[in-house]
Amino acid sequence: MEQKIIVNYDPKETRVAVLEDGKPVELYVERPMRQRLVGNIYKGTVENVLPGMQAAFVSIGEERNAFLYVDDIPQPEDGSGKGSRHPIQRLLHVGEAIMVQVMKESFGSKGARLTANITLPGRYLVFMPGLSYVGVSRRIKSQEERDRLKTIVEEIKPSHAGVIIRTAAEGAEAENLENDIQFLSGLWEKIQSSFQQEKSTALLHQDVALIYRIVRDLFNDKIGQFIIDNKQEYKKVLEILDYLSPHLKKRVVHYRQKEPIFERYHIEEEIERSLNRMVWLKSGGYLVFDQTEALTVIDVNTGKYIGKNNLEQTIFKTNMEATGEVARQIRLRDIGGIIIIDFIDMNTEEHRQQVLEKLREHMGRDRTKSQVLGITHLGLVEIARKKVRQGIAAVMQQPCSYCQGKGRVLSPEAVSGKVERELKRILQREEVEAILVETNSEVAALLIGSGGLYLKKLEGETGKSIFIRGSDNLHVEQYKMLMSGSLQEVEQHALPVEEGGIYRVRVEDPHTSNPEHGIARLHGYIIDIEGAGNLVGDEVQVLIKETARTFARAVLWELDPEKES
Repeated sequence: MEQKIIVNYDPKETRVAVLEDGKPVELYVERPMRQRLVGNIYKGTVENVLPGMQAAFVSIGEERNAFLYVDDIPQPEDGSGKGSRHPIQRLLHVGEAIMVQVMKESFGSKGARLTANITLPGRYLVFMPGLSYVGVSRRIKSQEERDRLKTIVEEIKPSHAGVIIRTAAEGAEAENLENDIQFLSGLWEKIQSSFQQEKSTALLHQDVALIYRIVRDLFNDKIGQFIIDNKQEYKKVLEILDYLSPHLKKRVVHYRQKEPIFERYHIEEEIERSLNRMVWLKSGGYLVFDQTEALTVIDVNTGKYIGKNNLEQTIFKTNMEATGEVARQIRLRDIGGIIIIDFIDMNTEEHRQQVLEKLREHMGRDRTKSQVLGITHLGLVEIARKKVRQGIAAVMQQPCSYCQGKGRVLSPEAVSGKVERELKRILQREEVEAILVETNSEVAALLIGSGGLYLKKLEGETGKSIFIRGSDNLHVEQYKMLMSGSLQEVEQHALPVEEGGIYRVRVEDPHTSNPEHGIARLHGYIIDIEGAGNLVGDEVQVLIKETARTFARAVLWELDPEKES
């Protein structure tokens, strides 16, 4: 099986796809404005202890308090040297400071899930302070290699820490393992020191950025290529590998082609497909995904596939094909919790077992812990899959304001990225000086950026003039490429106002940096009105004094000194 890692880097959004035989099976998205919490270590404060739930709510500085269950708290040892289970009220008290680590992101109305059993991942090892045992990844199959690694680690690890040997350690030298131990031991000492020094709730340790995590956790000898489309990040990856795995540097490729990297490897279309409720199979059958907060149901249907021989064979072939796509979509969408698959009813036990074994085979490639249970006479299969982070739908979509949350639409961030990619594609293809695009006002604001900085960056990358017009009447997912051509032609159509023109507008907000000025908007275009800071909510007539790409300066018409003279 050929495996690749494809990285699409942008300062606003980094996306990483893992490909198996040319198809994406895992997708990771990270935006600087929305930092992940999993792996972060905090000095938390116990806000509430719930004996009836054997749990506590802990403040870690986020909007919602996080949840800590009694089994995720180290238990004091009894006389035999073993831990005994104590009730939560004997372990924690309100107002107490406690070191915790986020093990699950917040989902829906639930806060993050915490553990007080700290783990620090390295390249080859996972360091577990306060424990003593040595474990080996079950993916290392050779018993001889397992014994070799365990012997080395037991000799070099501190007595006060446990260690899990990761899959990447297979074949590693003792020096590599010792370097990992020394680094992680030093990191743990710094975290302990920070805990003592901080006087209140604080972040003690933040897990590294997405690209580094991918190199550390996923890039191993089984990955044929690591392809990245940013030169600076490409160099950083090589620097990281100098320390982690120098022999893998030759597999890192800097992607330089004009075609966007996710389009080149057909990842964009697979992302779009993974956001759909219905997914078609090659045979003509299809899958339907219905997802709630705790349960996902996947329905398998024959659809347009009518088979060649008999009904039972048609059903069997559809179910067999569905197993691979179901497993891939579960991984790509990162569906967690309880998953119920409603296969088409099969009459023979042999067919049911073959479908079940094929599903287990495909799910066996999943790095996230999961368990496939038996198949019932109704054709239902239950999968329990660990839920660690938000799935692709939660990252790419938001509840739809048009239908009060009954459906989902793309988020403004996702749409702005989509518009930006299409703009780049069009401007690379067409010999024009300028282009005018109309989007939803929220999307327009993201494309323009604070003070027009991001629009300037986009124009610098394309070498063309880009005009963005915002409209509150456009659905968040809608956008229009209104016209392209010469700069003069586009500019005449792009600006909704002209110098010397008089317009009636509503003052919406005071200026953020100059409260004496007021801000109005005309088709999403900003008008900075001198002297209107105290007129928020009023409709006024203004005279346009100066126009720019993203805003105009104006004065109140009644107060214009030239008019009075």
